[in-house]
Amino acid sequence: MLAWWEQFGIYKRLRQVAADRPLWILHDGPPYANGNIHLGHVLNKVLKDVIVKSRAMLGFNAVYVPGWDCHGLPIEHQVDKELGLDDPAVDIRRAMDPVEKRKKCREYALRYIDIQRNEFKRLGVFGDWDNPYVTMAPAYQAIIAREFGRFVGRGLVHKGLKPVHWCMHCKTALAQAEVEYEDQRTPSVWVKFPLTSVPAELQTKLAGRRAFAVIWTTTPWTLPANLAIAVHPTQSYVAVEAFGEVYIVALARVNDFLTVLGNPQHGVLGRFEGAQLVGHTFRHPWIDREGTIAAADFVAMDQGTGLVHIAPGHGEEDYELGRSLGLPIFNPVDDDGRFVPGVEHFAGLTVWEANPRIVDHLRSVGMLVAERRLDHTYPHCWRCKNPTLFRATEQWFIELDKQGFRASVLEAIKRDVQWIPPWGEERIYNMVAHRPEWVISRQRVWGVPIVAFYCAGCGTLLLEERIIDHVARIFREGQGADEWYARAARALLPPGTRCAKCGGDRFAKETDILDVWFDSGCSHAAVLETRPELRWPAEMYIEGSDQHRGWFQSSLLESVGTRGAPPYKAVITHGFFVDGEGRKMSKSLGNYIALEELVPKYGAEILRLWVTSEDYTQDIRVSLEILDRLADAYRRIRNTFRFLLGNLSDFDPARDRQSSARLDEIDRWILDRLGRLVGRVTRAYETYEFHTVFHAVHNFCAVDLSAQYLDIIKDRLYTSAPDDPRRRAAQTTCYDIFSALARLMAPILTFTAEEAWRHVPGVKAESVHLERFPEAPREWLDDTLSREWGRLLEVRREVAKALETARAQSLIGSGLEARVRIAAAPEDLPELLRAKRALLPTLFIVSQVELGGARASAAVRYESQEIPGLVIGVDRARGRKCQRCWTWSERVGEHPEHPGLCERCVPVVLARGSAS
Repeated sequence: MLAWWEQFGIYKRLRQVAADRPLWILHDGPPYANGNIHLGHVLNKVLKDVIVKSRAMLGFNAVYVPGWDCHGLPIEHQVDKELGLDDPAVDIRRAMDPVEKRKKCREYALRYIDIQRNEFKRLGVFGDWDNPYVTMAPAYQAIIAREFGRFVGRGLVHKGLKPVHWCMHCKTALAQAEVEYEDQRTPSVWVKFPLTSVPAELQTKLAGRRAFAVIWTTTPWTLPANLAIAVHPTQSYVAVEAFGEVYIVALARVNDFLTVLGNPQHGVLGRFEGAQLVGHTFRHPWIDREGTIAAADFVAMDQGTGLVHIAPGHGEEDYELGRSLGLPIFNPVDDDGRFVPGVEHFAGLTVWEANPRIVDHLRSVGMLVAERRLDHTYPHCWRCKNPTLFRATEQWFIELDKQGFRASVLEAIKRDVQWIPPWGEERIYNMVAHRPEWVISRQRVWGVPIVAFYCAGCGTLLLEERIIDHVARIFREGQGADEWYARAARALLPPGTRCAKCGGDRFAKETDILDVWFDSGCSHAAVLETRPELRWPAEMYIEGSDQHRGWFQSSLLESVGTRGAPPYKAVITHGFFVDGEGRKMSKSLGNYIALEELVPKYGAEILRLWVTSEDYTQDIRVSLEILDRLADAYRRIRNTFRFLLGNLSDFDPARDRQSSARLDEIDRWILDRLGRLVGRVTRAYETYEFHTVFHAVHNFCAVDLSAQYLDIIKDRLYTSAPDDPRRRAAQTTCYDIFSALARLMAPILTFTAEEAWRHVPGVKAESVHLERFPEAPREWLDDTLSREWGRLLEVRREVAKALETARAQSLIGSGLEARVRIAAAPEDLPELLRAKRALLPTLFIVSQVELGGARASAAVRYESQEIPGLVIGVDRARGRKCQRCWTWSERVGEHPEHPGLCERCVPVVLARGSAS
């Protein structure tokens, strides 16, 4: 099938067929071009494929351009390993020619683009696979640079020293979106800071005792950078005397603090508001440095002591408070996570090596109150999974609280976007509302450089939109961002460029690159606005729930920041795959299922069914047991297709189709059911509720068709004359059912629907995927018929129970051996049963049905519990068994030439004989 689609050019044909339809764009969030695909990719790409295919069959020109995210650390790290550069002592930005390294990264990405493209095709995903977008293409890189320039033009970009998440293993800054929180056990310590001044009312009570401000921290390694202590200005604090010393702690925390001390004998020397402590001074526990107590509303009372140690170089709130106090942004930790020379006792140690030694040193100098091990969540690098540091480094930022930028984004979230499910709105709104500035710089090589220059003479920064646009044109017309590394600064700048401060004409280039989230966030500009078959904004973005902090957000910020509006009209969030018990899958837990295990066993079709069988807005469970159940469900649908097609082998719609008026009543009933199914499934596709599609169709196949309609019409299909109008009526109905079901399931069962479509008779599109969803003719829908047959089928179920009782008593074997009497019936049933009397033997699949005779005896008497008042009698059928149709009749043997046939079968056999 894959080869046929390739040869047929299915995607091109889809575009030709839909050329005049309204355009509808799902913009692909680019997967990372690194490694083979896994179940997460299957979930994401199949959902996108079902959406695109269903939109096409709903009457849209649903264009789908797949893409790949190519820049960033994972690829560069793999290349570093291959080149032997993954040594902590190696400065990867200077270890080799950056142009050569970028070439290696590009080759790596291209290799996995080809691998993943074939894997996605294997899943039956349709798209413009020959012309995908890739973020490393020169034209795309040029647009990234240009979009950066637009932010510069708005005055929203600046470079500054500020604490950011830093990975000492990857040696780069991380955005909040690149941080994961994992459980970690760390030392927590209560530390004494000697006070060098105290409120006057306390000074008189000290009586020579030393007073200490007590802080609590889970990061002892940040203590060398301490420059201040924060208290809450409106909270009460107490001076507690114990062990001959005086400790200042918050009143709300004093009981817990005394517990930490071991509940010693103590006294309270004084109580005062936090504001009274502000301005007083202290000495660092072991460094010859004095600091000041400051007020801060962020000081919490739910843990610790109510006093917070402030290191402006190691915390967001610390940084802001330090700036307001005019403190230096002091960071004594280098890029490798080691203390710099000059940090007494700990220079050269990593922060994790230093942690226990700092605790020991505090103990040795008498400044440690207590130590406890604490299990808590701690930020980790999403790439290498190691703990991050919060450290001040020079980075590039996009400011959110300037020119009303953040407010514009928040307004767009509420006003311009449909969030599916609705909770996605609140989630991304809160993330944007509370996020810090956007850190857009990374200390790597494989990416798009930040187009900025520095005067070689005076160091002044040269950052102008017109110059960035000039460099972007060089990227577009040349080898993309490689031009930044291949050319000197002079060859990148417009002729005549001089430093505005000193007039110099020699410049150095910035060495940082842009965050990959900025790269992918520009895809709306690089893809939607540049490809003629697309348009801006897209109708939809769909990704996992982690993308509220990732691609959804970076795209939103980039688009609103440069265009004043979101790049999408709607956003769907899907969950992640978990095991059968709802646990996250991991190799360490032993519950991980590799994709290479599943595809050979189940095939792509079962995996597509898995994706659509549950509500994908929640986490989706997967296990071999679940997939086995889905395989059974798949076989029911496939076998339904086989039965329908098997009974259409001699049917030509143009020649044999029967009008609605010539259909049997049961045919019209199943078409009513089909019409309602078409409506329900179409609405489910329109609202992206694919689990509703699967369950509705599966239930229709298993219950309405297999257990009822198809079971009932077998007699008509197999025993009637080939051209009998009633047989042709059944075939007409089967034809309409198959045609509708194949099209309704085509977006999900892509391979099966296509395979089956080839065998349906009549004029049709070459591929089922070129068709539209069915529309139920008005004549199919009949509320009266639906109500009547609803009641008849209730009776049928009760008759089946009566027959089973007779079978258990060895009265009958097959149902055709039975004569059923409806001895008594409640309410509306007697009139309904009389009106449908001729249909009842066919409906019940028995030989004879009688009505009334409540007093007549029967071999088996069954009183319904489901329909009170319904009494059913079962006896053996009268007459003899027809050798052809197996129905029992008192007229078997009337024809001398065919003594074993009933009155129905004789004319059929005679007609065949004369025809031959």
